[in-house]
Amino acid sequence: MYVSYNKHVKFFVKHRIEILIFLVLALGYFLLRLPNLTLQPIFADEAIYIRWAQVIRSEPTLRFLPLSDGKTPLFMWAMIPLLKVIEDPLLAGRLLSVFSGFFTLLGVFFLSKKIFNTRTAFWAGLLYVVTPYTVFFDRMALVDSTLSAFTIWIVYFAIWLTKNLRLDISMILGYLLGAAVLTKTPGMINLFLLPFSLVAFKRENRGKNALVKLIVFWGVAIIIALFIYNILRLGPNFHMLSSRNADYIFSPLELIGRPLDPLIPHFRDISDWFPKLFTWPILLSVIWGIIYVIFGLWKQSFKGPLLLGGVVLIWATIPLFLNMFFLKTFTARYLLPSIPLLLILAGFGVTKLLPPFAYIKRLPLLLMLVVLLPLPLIFNYFLLTAPEKAPLPKEERIGYFEEWTAGYGFSDIAKFIIEKSKDQKVVVGTEGFFGTLPDGLYIYLDKANVSIVGSHATMSTQVREAAKDNLTYFIGNKKRLQGSFDNVILIKEYPKAKPQDGSLQDAIVLYQVLP
Repeated sequence: MYVSYNKHVKFFVKHRIEILIFLVLALGYFLLRLPNLTLQPIFADEAIYIRWAQVIRSEPTLRFLPLSDGKTPLFMWAMIPLLKVIEDPLLAGRLLSVFSGFFTLLGVFFLSKKIFNTRTAFWAGLLYVVTPYTVFFDRMALVDSTLSAFTIWIVYFAIWLTKNLRLDISMILGYLLGAAVLTKTPGMINLFLLPFSLVAFKRENRGKNALVKLIVFWGVAIIIALFIYNILRLGPNFHMLSSRNADYIFSPLELIGRPLDPLIPHFRDISDWFPKLFTWPILLSVIWGIIYVIFGLWKQSFKGPLLLGGVVLIWATIPLFLNMFFLKTFTARYLLPSIPLLLILAGFGVTKLLPPFAYIKRLPLLLMLVVLLPLPLIFNYFLLTAPEKAPLPKEERIGYFEEWTAGYGFSDIAKFIIEKSKDQKVVVGTEGFFGTLPDGLYIYLDKANVSIVGSHATMSTQVREAAKDNLTYFIGNKKRLQGSFDNVILIKEYPKAKPQDGSLQDAIVLYQVLP
């Protein structure tokens, strides 16, 4: 007992610097993720995922419900325990992403330390904590943050396996690969990238069969991952995974004769997103880190310690370019799994910029903090206090704050409707059958005695008929509903963010439908 205690004390003393650094990073992480977590309006996909989780919780036989829309269910399964202890469903969903982001921070820190050193781990971790790209999406109930977490740890264990040929490491790698695929189907790319970790493999003093062992252990990991993936066959809509992929991805045949479309438009998108979501100082650090790794490998004839950095570079950039080449729908969050890996390279780039200033004590550290932190922290301040004022890219702002995909006031509307339903039967019509409406309202009326009827932009006959015998309301987007029907009374209106192009401002509106 005493020996074990003494051993743990020695461990903490030996690693006290690393532990202290990580505790500071963890504190900063939660300070930039938790405040005002439900301030930002609910996004369409958030509403869908949270509603699916609620349905699965209520009816376990529907545990594969997300397959009906070609989605994998792990994120929804993981949300269920939080829904049991947290009353606000939006808060529960977003907390899951916060926890996923913290898992990613752990991966960034330990992977940076493994392939470079503790200094790089500090800078990479700090950049992950403050980069608006990660802050923004770690605060939303979207699957991409969870996929990002699994991806960073897949890279960690893939590199570890090349250094230590052990069955337990390959098994853990397999579980992570499987979990990534169960989170989102693009996680499958990690299986195809696994052989690229061979770049970090060294045969010297490993024996004749070392490479064969590595390939066998890869096989073990892939078999475990595919076994986990095939759990989805238990669901009745497994075929939807492949059929829905066609809605999002161009096939190579479709791109014959136009190979640069959609590459060039997507490159323009990235050239808009990255400077804003990284901020220029961090983006330049990423570029410098990439340049240093590439030229370092060239100087070392692709044999030196930078090979591990090469693995990270490959794992970050190949999915990035595949997305640019083949995706039909292209948004910043689809690139999120590559961002922590790029920030590791940025942290490495920062450490290589520090030595020229080392002649003055503490100047390098202070200089880098002054250069790197102000712009991200200003951006993050707006995300935490007034997210509609944050300098987001145009398309991201439109989708998350201005258009029909942004849901405002649903919690308040739900409270109003629940109060009315205490005295009489209430029917609520919504503009839409799937997405922000009605799912954004459903999550707050999960157990309420309220009937919700989906409609198209115009009010359905069913809603009109319900108004003859019941207290009936209709909820929709003002721009879409304006002038489309009469015989209603406006009860409440929740304005959305003002469009920056000067076009008409939208709002969520609540009408009472008269008999």
